[in-house]
Amino acid sequence: MSDEKPAEGKEFIKIEKLTPSSREVNTIAKVISKSEVRNVTSSRDYTSRRVLDALVGDETGCVYLTLWDENIDKVGDDATLQITNGYVNLFRGNMRLNIGRYGSFELLEESPISEVNTDNNLSDKRYEQERRYRSYRPRYGERRGYGDRRGQQRRRY
Repeated sequence: MSDEKPAEGKEFIKIEKLTPSSREVNTIAKVISKSEVRNVTSSRDYTSRRVLDALVGDETGCVYLTLWDENIDKVGDDATLQITNGYVNLFRGNMRLNIGRYGSFELLEESPISEVNTDNNLSDKRYEQERRYRSYRPRYGERRGYGDRRGQQRRRY
């Protein structure tokens, strides 16, 4: 596959060029293998959801693609996907390609990918995950910036 461009004028990116902060990812990837379907409970509304990790790649490398619910049944073994507006995040320090709410994928009839480079698995590499929250959060009743410590009273002059 050479540097082809989709009809909408968006550029396809090769798998090896993905980074943990990649957004608006447009790529073509072939499914190499799929894991077992796991049932997880949503932390937002406590509903049961199905999730599966599929190893996908092209001639430059491979990465795990996370598939949810109805998308699991749409993707078969050895399928070739054209992913539009996907994104990459870190799950337990490893890269995962996601389709997400605003992304989509299309199954291609003919695969432009003849061979997949499984030696360059981006999901095997460990990345340092940025903290989402501040490391210090004041406890209930404490005031910020005064050096108060729990169990000690402030000096009054």
